[in-house]
Amino acid sequence: MATLATVVDGLKLPNPFIIASGPPGTNLNVISKAFKEGWGGVIAKTVSLDASKVVNVTPRYGKLHSADKKEVIGWENIELISDRPFSIWLDEFKRCKDLHPEGILIASIMEEYERDAWIEIVERCQDAGVDAFELNFSCPHGLPERKMGAAMGQDPDVLAEVCTWVNAASKLPVWAKMTPNITHIEDPTRAALAAGCQGVTAINTIRSVIGVNLDTLRPEPSVEGYTTPGGYSSKAVRPIALRMCMEIASLIRDHYPGRTLSGMGGIETGSDAAQFILLGSDTVQVCTGVMKFGYEHVNSMCEELLAFMEGKGFETLADFKGISLPYFTTHADLVVRQKARKAAQAAEKAAAEQKKMILADAEWSGDNFVQQSDALAGN
Repeated sequence: MATLATVVDGLKLPNPFIIASGPPGTNLNVISKAFKEGWGGVIAKTVSLDASKVVNVTPRYGKLHSADKKEVIGWENIELISDRPFSIWLDEFKRCKDLHPEGILIASIMEEYERDAWIEIVERCQDAGVDAFELNFSCPHGLPERKMGAAMGQDPDVLAEVCTWVNAASKLPVWAKMTPNITHIEDPTRAALAAGCQGVTAINTIRSVIGVNLDTLRPEPSVEGYTTPGGYSSKAVRPIALRMCMEIASLIRDHYPGRTLSGMGGIETGSDAAQFILLGSDTVQVCTGVMKFGYEHVNSMCEELLAFMEGKGFETLADFKGISLPYFTTHADLVVRQKARKAAQAAEKAAAEQKKMILADAEWSGDNFVQQSDALAGN
């Protein structure tokens, strides 16, 4: 019988579906809701030591609808990391583990480029009982003036140094969350893994502008008539996320065997999740999907993923993890393969035509005499 249960970096998960860092993990109430609905794990909203510098605005979301206005296909947010005091988070981490001792709780952390700050946040969070860390090197908006988020993740040298600090202090698994707002996502991935991270997460949201209101002529979401580029998510980003996860998984396969990938980007169904796992993901994360469909949506995703596995005869996630990776190649190789196929087809056709030719007098047939004669003609 197929099972969704898996062990990733020592973390025992009932299924691969993890709440991604963001609004769905913004406090103990919603984190508890996620565990009760059956999510495999929860990554809390990103925390920092000093939340007083974090000030959110409203509105802070923008939606891109399908042509018939019935479906949200893209979602932009300009929301910052948690604005709740770090002391409250530490208390809620402890209470969460008391309430859900088997639940996998991962702390998403972000700090400035200061060694002592990173070490302090790691030590205090792990003392509070979290099960792992995700380093937010990927928020595409907010706090760039403090060199945080994507501003740090776009510099592999700085990222590597911070990962080294964290891994020296952490007793827990560490994942580094990659930004897609970079030319080659393999570069920061390589830096994180070389610095000792057990895994990486990809992708965070894509820096974007959701659109311009044609009545007001102001870009959205409009705050006092102004806005700032934000992070784009939902199903519209899935093809980009799949491509980047494929690149990361290929790098892990070839150079860092045993390291892990938590894939994300527009996952809304079990079939979406299956694609990420086929391209090398060990777990999958969902954020915007929860905001669109609710915490209970994990149940239908689990059912769909199990149905896929049973239909293909897969018993575990490991049975099909990464099996689609070997089918990526270069365009030049595609040309060679197509030429080879056409040459083989031509050879088969020639062989078939040869079989139609009369080779002995006893083979002539009165019914096909004209065709047999034509086959022997040289012009």
